Amino acid sequence: METTTTASRSAAVIAAIVAGAAVTMAQDQDRTALVRERLVSGQPRNIVLFIGDGMGDSEITIARNYAVGAAGRLAMDGLTFTGAYTTYALEEAHPELPDYVTDSAASGTGWSTGVKTSNGRISTAAGTNRPLKTIAEIARERGYRVGDVTTAELTDATPAVLLAHISRRACQGPADMRACDQERIAMGGKGSIAEQEIAHDADVLMGGGRSRFEQPTDSGHSVLQIAIARGYRIVTSAAGLEYVKPGQRLLGLFAPGNMTTEWDGDEALPYPSNVAHPQRCAVDHRPEYEPALAVMTRTAIDLLDRGDAGGPGFFLQVEGASIDKSDHIANPCAQIGETIAFDRAIAVGLEYARAHRDTLVVVTADHAHTSQIVPIPTDAAPPVGLVSVLLTKDGAPMAVSYATSPYHRSQEHTGTQLRIAAEGPQAANVLGVLDQTDLFRLMERALTVTSQ
Repeated sequence: METTTTASRSAAVIAAIVAGAAVTMAQDQDRTALVRERLVSGQPRNIVLFIGDGMGDSEITIARNYAVGAAGRLAMDGLTFTGAYTTYALEEAHPELPDYVTDSAASGTGWSTGVKTSNGRISTAAGTNRPLKTIAEIARERGYRVGDVTTAELTDATPAVLLAHISRRACQGPADMRACDQERIAMGGKGSIAEQEIAHDADVLMGGGRSRFEQPTDSGHSVLQIAIARGYRIVTSAAGLEYVKPGQRLLGLFAPGNMTTEWDGDEALPYPSNVAHPQRCAVDHRPEYEPALAVMTRTAIDLLDRGDAGGPGFFLQVEGASIDKSDHIANPCAQIGETIAFDRAIAVGLEYARAHRDTLVVVTADHAHTSQIVPIPTDAAPPVGLVSVLLTKDGAPMAVSYATSPYHRSQEHTGTQLRIAAEGPQAANVLGVLDQTDLFRLMERALTVTSQ
């Protein structure tokens, strides 16, 4: 593989996507030949799954309008095959009934295991706590390398569903097990999410949440010490990534908690605040020692790629986590910046897939969220909830409303279906309306075909 420094790789990746994101796709031409060319039924050797946490169609549209204009297109808009999928969870006390608004734990369990569960559960069955085998575990059994990358804590719900089985998503580290006491290792259980993630020996783990791994286990050793003993190379800054070599297991922990958002700005407020003077976002919010999601994605692929060695390839999940977290606190600039950072990571995956035609790329989300584009508020038509007006790439004002709660830091998920898009071998399987559990079956089938 070609070797470059992290700094130069980051600059090249981000420059390429910024240049390409503003390109308007030619939609006024017959695309039949293009679709036919990209309709590949072969055997994917690698799978790269991109999860935009809280990235509903509304969040995508808001980011597109602001960053590249209403007529522009993001990298994620360029995938050939696009469908939709449903996201509902189950009621814990009555698993035969749907819970129409899922959280990240139940939704992630759906695509990770192919089985629906109740909110708060990490790859365990509703009502029974039965562990459910995950797509990452299946990939490991079949000889694939496995990577798990996020901008949240590594022990947060979306990264956790691949590598852990626990009844409560809050039981992230050994010191966080009050709600899961019977699942501690000392009680014969699998332990906290952090302990389980390390025990799985995944090849690449990157994100935030260092404080969870610094917590002492029942043995007296911290999870971090156990990771070192299991052969992990620990990296805590962007600069350290260039020293990690292929074949080394990587545990990158770049923040004590969640990683810093790329952009920042004023939160939405009750009308008429934030309306008279449309805001532009501050785009240099992430500290240099925290790598961009695009850089983590490129690094993960470099480390997971087996080159021409033959045999099974890799499974990689990449989460843009703080689209959701910024939506919860009604911060449109942070939300947009995280969507654009996620889109840059998708561009990295697509760039790799173009050079490695046996790679299946899937782009989707876990649940929808609250933000909506609404008419510019006036005294005659004031908005419900919180609102912010932004000045977009087009030079036009755009009003974004948050109306699932009257308070900051408490906006809610919504239950609508989501976009799912794919490129590469078997990508056409995302067409139509699916369920999140169908994504598991799509990926498991791809791994089965490849392993034969």
